[in-house]
Amino acid sequence: MITINIDKNAGFCFGVDEAIKTAEKELEDKKNILCLGDIVHNDLEVSRLKTKGLTVLSKQEFSEIKNTTVLFRAHGEHPKTYKIAKQNNIKIIDATCPIVVKLQKKVLEAYKKGRENEQIVIFGKTEHPEAISLSGQINDKAIIIENIDQITKINPNNPITIFSQTTMSKTKYEEIVSKINSLPIKYELRFNKTVCPQVANRDKDLELFSKENDVIIFVSGKKSSNGNVLFQICKNNNNNSYFISDLQELKKEWFVNKNTCGISGATSTPISQINEVKKIIEGFQL
Repeated sequence: MITINIDKNAGFCFGVDEAIKTAEKELEDKKNILCLGDIVHNDLEVSRLKTKGLTVLSKQEFSEIKNTTVLFRAHGEHPKTYKIAKQNNIKIIDATCPIVVKLQKKVLEAYKKGRENEQIVIFGKTEHPEAISLSGQINDKAIIIENIDQITKINPNNPITIFSQTTMSKTKYEEIVSKINSLPIKYELRFNKTVCPQVANRDKDLELFSKENDVIIFVSGKKSSNGNVLFQICKNNNNNSYFISDLQELKKEWFVNKNTCGISGATSTPISQINEVKKIIEGFQL
């Protein structure tokens, strides 16, 4: 019989957990609620909340509604979004992660107190709502880079202050900082440690967890930036690693002649989904 191990670090991060709890409380009180964008990058969890009365709004739909209440998710929102809410008499239930709020303030402060021609650089996903909200704090003037190859966007002759989106890889962030420091930059690089501690500490733990098990099942929504980063760590350390976003994607043949299976997930994956995966694997009667 195969031994199934659940990653002790798996489950919602603090910010997402609080946003989900806020939504559930509102749904209990009001039976329905509007949310700007997917509350979490996990289709199964979004679907679960929709059955309880959650309605997801697009940016366009949000700009057209008035005199109502809207939940802002953990990722953070652009300042323009708050202006629209004020103009349209929209009450905001703000579930922005406190860590993201602090980071937004740090970006703005760095911009205001920056050196002449200071470049505010953000290591993050260009289309990710958090990165967009961070750049929005300084009128969209941040330079967003997704990987080490994009540091060519940075002018080495001007001062540089760098931040990271909270859900990015700590290791890759450090590699980018090291690469920038290896350039002939004219001013000292101002480096800020802004990867969320709950994410930053997972890299090495997940490496070890992947090596300790014969097969790894990683549960995440396909749109999760954090999920894609963490899964790659699994894959790099265990070739028998499989990414699933739906329980139906599990295949019995993945576990044949395997002694141990490790199950992990993104910070946007609830522990309930991981437990469901465990039950299905146990049902294969290996």
